[in-house]
Amino acid sequence: MTRTRIAPLALAATAAAAALLLSGCVAGENQGSGAAAAAPAASDGAEVVTEGGTLNIDFATYNPLSLVIKDQGWLEDALAPQGITVNWVQSAGSNKANEALRAGAIDVGSTAGSAALLARSNGSPIQVIDIYSQPEWSALVVPAGSPIKDVADLKGKQIAATKGTDPYFFLIQALEANGLTADDVTVQNLQHADGWAALQNGSVDAWAGLDPIMAGAEQSGAQLLYRNVDFNSYGFLNATEDFIKNKPDVAQTVVNAYEHARAWAEENPDETAKILADVAGLDPAVATKVITERTNLDIDNVPGDAQVKVLTTIGPLFVETGDVASQDAIDTALDTLVNDTFAKAADPSAIG
Repeated sequence: MTRTRIAPLALAATAAAAALLLSGCVAGENQGSGAAAAAPAASDGAEVVTEGGTLNIDFATYNPLSLVIKDQGWLEDALAPQGITVNWVQSAGSNKANEALRAGAIDVGSTAGSAALLARSNGSPIQVIDIYSQPEWSALVVPAGSPIKDVADLKGKQIAATKGTDPYFFLIQALEANGLTADDVTVQNLQHADGWAALQNGSVDAWAGLDPIMAGAEQSGAQLLYRNVDFNSYGFLNATEDFIKNKPDVAQTVVNAYEHARAWAEENPDETAKILADVAGLDPAVATKVITERTNLDIDNVPGDAQVKVLTTIGPLFVETGDVASQDAIDTALDTLVNDTFAKAADPSAIG
């Protein structure tokens, strides 16, 4: 049974978290939109100490910090004194993380920034509480020996992509940058691993890839047809507003663990790559490539203007593709998606 005790002393981070809370009804990720309205503070400035219960949190191969935290057991150690257990749930892609957040199956989930904006624009009450990386994790991939030599050659072709994720929106941007639209191609909506399988068996001509699967595909001879780091959005750590409101202390512990993991991963790139290789079933050299060449961890973890700038560019594409009903929904989501309270108060030294 979960109990929440209100202690007499206030923590600035927790008080601020309560003051900035938003709540709202959950809509389907591709249904009618409308951002959540402001909710009353949970504790009027008092420190919230959650006792008992379970933290449901995801791990994903596209989020190396989640793998490090899970491997090292830092969250289990930090939350044990409060009687909180940790339940790890794997996300196969941003769309799956969003589904789990919307369903309440997880409290905290990792997605691309574009996927978080899509979910928020369609009424999912989530907020980004930390930035875990600035990756170049997506590109357009063709098989070895493909006659396709540039993006223009994709006209009329079959392309695998996971809708609702960064690779899909990378594809849309890449097409538009090269004089094409989504109507000029046929998109097969396949989960990331299935997209790579489809490319291998010849049922598609190209694949909007995602690391670390994409790095493994390269090792197998696949070619990166088109790269553009500016078309990749940041890695967002998202939490449900219900979780933020009712368990701000646990949310802070999660962000503390992420920032502890960031420092650890930067100091231990080889071990980080090994953890990724073990979880994803990758050749160690491929995992090293992902960590050292295409994952930028040396960034400001506080969500804000840098991320909103990228999403402001991506947002109108959602309306064009019919994934969001209106630009107003995008604008409202952009205004309410960021919750920087926990990232600003992050204390990596609290974990250890």
